[in-house]
Amino acid sequence: MTDLRAATPDFLNALSAQLPADTLRAADPRYLEEPRGRFHGQASAVALPRTAQEVSTLVRAAHMARVPVVPYGGGTGLVGGQIVETHPAPLVISLERMNKIRAVHPTENVIVAEAGAILAQVQAAAAHSDRLFPLSLAAEGSAQIGGNLATNAGGVTVLRYGNTRDLCLGLEAVLPNGDIWNGLTRLRKDNTGYDLRNLLVGSEGTLGVITAAALKLAPRPRHSGTALLVVPSVEAAIDLLALTRDLIGDGVSAFELIHQQGLQFLTEHVPQVRQPFATPPQWSVLIDLGLPRNRDVQRELLALFELASERGLVLDGVIAQSVAQAQELWSVREHIPVANKKVGSIASHDISVPISQIPDFIRRAGPALAQLGDLRINCFGHLGDGNLHYNVFPAKGRTRGDYADISSQISPLVHDLVADFGGSFSAEHGVGRLKVADLERYGDPVKLAAMRAIKQALDPRGIMNPGAVLRAPMG
Repeated sequence: MTDLRAATPDFLNALSAQLPADTLRAADPRYLEEPRGRFHGQASAVALPRTAQEVSTLVRAAHMARVPVVPYGGGTGLVGGQIVETHPAPLVISLERMNKIRAVHPTENVIVAEAGAILAQVQAAAAHSDRLFPLSLAAEGSAQIGGNLATNAGGVTVLRYGNTRDLCLGLEAVLPNGDIWNGLTRLRKDNTGYDLRNLLVGSEGTLGVITAAALKLAPRPRHSGTALLVVPSVEAAIDLLALTRDLIGDGVSAFELIHQQGLQFLTEHVPQVRQPFATPPQWSVLIDLGLPRNRDVQRELLALFELASERGLVLDGVIAQSVAQAQELWSVREHIPVANKKVGSIASHDISVPISQIPDFIRRAGPALAQLGDLRINCFGHLGDGNLHYNVFPAKGRTRGDYADISSQISPLVHDLVADFGGSFSAEHGVGRLKVADLERYGDPVKLAAMRAIKQALDPRGIMNPGAVLRAPMG
């Protein structure tokens, strides 16, 4: 039992008197659910502020009354960071009304957006100024930029542009005592002490509420090209990655690994997605290039295919000849998670290991899992940055329920092996509540002690998203 307290009617009435009439409302069920249905939350009320000052009022009152606070973005997180199940019912602060694009500075390659702006909205605002905001992920039509920052979201373009942290110049945020940090700088160089920006990015709402951000833009590639290439092995895929970077340089935007199992799931459960090969190959890679005006993307992809074929790195392939064909190839990759969901995994893993060790990890993990039972593995993901989605499914004709006796052994086996390779049990989804025990098991003790000290210093009453990332203290 913590010393946090659920919001009382008196607290909510007093708070409501300080804010516009429609700011507080009863907890709608949509704020209490998450995409995978693993967590079911509670809330005393939901607040929908319009300004950083209103967020400050909400957080300051919660701090004084010891009421827990959960910042809420688009609700697309996959590790339960936006859901409180067991603590006193929190005050949920949704940033959805704070959705303005405050400014675009094309000559600086900077956009300033409020935290509730949808990722696709930020992308569109950048495109309107002939710039690119390169963060790209499956939930970009509903994920909010504040949530992307709070979780340090990854996606398919990390290889070229980095995680969300790498795209952030400055933040405006409300700290756990209600103070507003005005750190919304557009500077590329600001070497003035501790970096609060990078402390808040990836903190999953446990150290404050991000209300706005200054974000980096990039020149829009004038020519783009996409190819799906069949490779004989994962080792060949990694050698192909190195060759592609040698030939293309920083024009490689994405390099995705696809396994035959994912394609078979598509055939069975999402047959409307057109696949380019009659027989799904064991391994293939989806390559996306973005090049400047003076480079011929088709010629460079063809040269890559020919050289890679000569070296035995590619067995077959398709080079998109139009935007429509490129979209078809990307549709294959983007619908693999859809097919996965229809099959129903026993355990899903968002892992990373050093790129050169990925083949050894795959060679060891498969047989180790096979000792537990008859399982299917769909290993796919962002090979270019070492991030794999290593998901374990029932054998054909069986269901998750048939594996109740071994399901609890699967993730520890995978994560132990990841740790043996010096990898991470959470590459891009964060820790949330789902992986708190994993952080305690695999995290460096010195790092964990420092994290707890930071949490205590900034949030001594523990009101900010209690139980996410770090286990909430009992007492």
